[in-house]
Amino acid sequence: MKRNSKTLTILLMLALSVMLVIAGCGNSAGTTTQEAAGTDSSTTAEGTTSTDQAADTDQTTAAADKEETEATSGASETVGYTPLDQLQESYDIVIIGGGGAGMTAALEAKAAGMNPVIFEKMEAAGGNTLKSSSGMNASETKFQKEQGIEDSNDLFFDETLKGGHDTNNQEMLRYFVDNSASAIDWLDSQGITLDNITITGGMKEKRTHRPTDGSAVGQYLVSGLVADVQEQGIPLFVNADVKEITQENGQANGVKVVFDGSDEKTISAGAVIVATGGFGANQELIKQYRPDLEGYVTTNQPGSTGDGITMIEALGGTTVDMDQIQVHPTVNQEKSYLIGEVVRGEGGILVDKEGNRFVNEMDTRDNVTAAITKLDNRESYLIFDSGVKSRAKAIEQYDKMGLVQTGETIEALAEQIGLPADGLKSTLDTWNASVAAKKDAAFGRETGMDNDLSGAPYYAVKIGPGIHYTMGGVKINTETEVLNASGEAIPGLYAAGEVTGGLHGQNRIGGNSVAEIVIFGREAGVKAAEFVKANQ
Repeated sequence: MKRNSKTLTILLMLALSVMLVIAGCGNSAGTTTQEAAGTDSSTTAEGTTSTDQAADTDQTTAAADKEETEATSGASETVGYTPLDQLQESYDIVIIGGGGAGMTAALEAKAAGMNPVIFEKMEAAGGNTLKSSSGMNASETKFQKEQGIEDSNDLFFDETLKGGHDTNNQEMLRYFVDNSASAIDWLDSQGITLDNITITGGMKEKRTHRPTDGSAVGQYLVSGLVADVQEQGIPLFVNADVKEITQENGQANGVKVVFDGSDEKTISAGAVIVATGGFGANQELIKQYRPDLEGYVTTNQPGSTGDGITMIEALGGTTVDMDQIQVHPTVNQEKSYLIGEVVRGEGGILVDKEGNRFVNEMDTRDNVTAAITKLDNRESYLIFDSGVKSRAKAIEQYDKMGLVQTGETIEALAEQIGLPADGLKSTLDTWNASVAAKKDAAFGRETGMDNDLSGAPYYAVKIGPGIHYTMGGVKINTETEVLNASGEAIPGLYAAGEVTGGLHGQNRIGGNSVAEIVIFGREAGVKAAEFVKANQ
């Protein structure tokens, strides 16, 4: 699909939206629910709908919030979100949430001849998808084949199942891996090309697909989807807070939504798709299901408060794995900002306060997190060189945010971050020898060892664990139909993305969340369209 001239404006304004999201990431997860904002891939990845915005009594913070809101509103207008005077009373399909899953569903519904609408509660589209960093996992793709990467759906399945400790919904997982390559093809047909391939934790083959230049996947994906949504004439309303999914004779038939805090409106529809994301920014729900995580920072954007789950439960939908909350190992604690797995995938290592490695950096997220949690104050340093920095473009954003410290030599870096120079130098010498020998005798790392760390200057980012992804959510089947407690589909109600549960089991593999929103977002759009046509 060719991009027209308006896309440049969209891309520029989405960049502003990203910065506005980032600006809200410095709050601690130990404060109020909405203050706990702050996401790899993994984050996650959908837009959300709810208005539980906590008031801040600090005048300085309030002024900053006001400035941010005004700037975001300006961005919304410039990007060209649909004005309220174009709102209709009825649509074929209402999609709640303007993140990756919601926009993907809308595009497929439109392609099927439907008249869909997207309601996004935040000031800009994108949700946690905007913050996704490392990439999108997929197996047996055309780009893998072109680059001589031998992969298989069965290997992808087995490694994801192992990563989830054999607790994944295997029917969902099978559909997921078998449709991953076609999702890459579909994105490419939409002008969103992910042909730069790397590796993340828990995998043996390179299957994490990134933009051609190796940059973070989130902003690129959202930019492309917003452009496609607008080119297809799909209405996308922001500041649209859906309060309730309506139902008649057991069938979902619309929503009640508040726009810009004004009067509530009821919008009817032939089907409803919920793509509101998870609840990683809702401290009350986090404490309810995992009290041991109280006080952890969160990488989630403020809208990830679990509204979709609540609305679906009100209609009789059921949930699964709600206590399975992923803590990402590499999060900058000061700004609650996730440092993507791609940095380790391209060769970075983790060291403790003595400058020593302490874990296989490419192990699954839960295992790496457990190793960091045992350290003093749960603190570690991610160490990398200029080569990693050139291959992992997401580092440019971390640097702009002031998260990256630099040293022209290893010793200078050690002094900069307060580590013993001899210890850090010895660790890097040992690591480089391991890379040359293709054998990590210390911790058995086998991936992310294509290049050593010998290219000055050297860099470090201080990290610790942070709440990243909620693997639990509403229960769906492979057709994305929402299920009730009896396992029966609720007619006209579909869901996709982090709002759902079961796919990842007890631990999500990095790069699978972006794949999930595209694969199941597409399916939700297709199946909802089929339902509407069958009932017209």
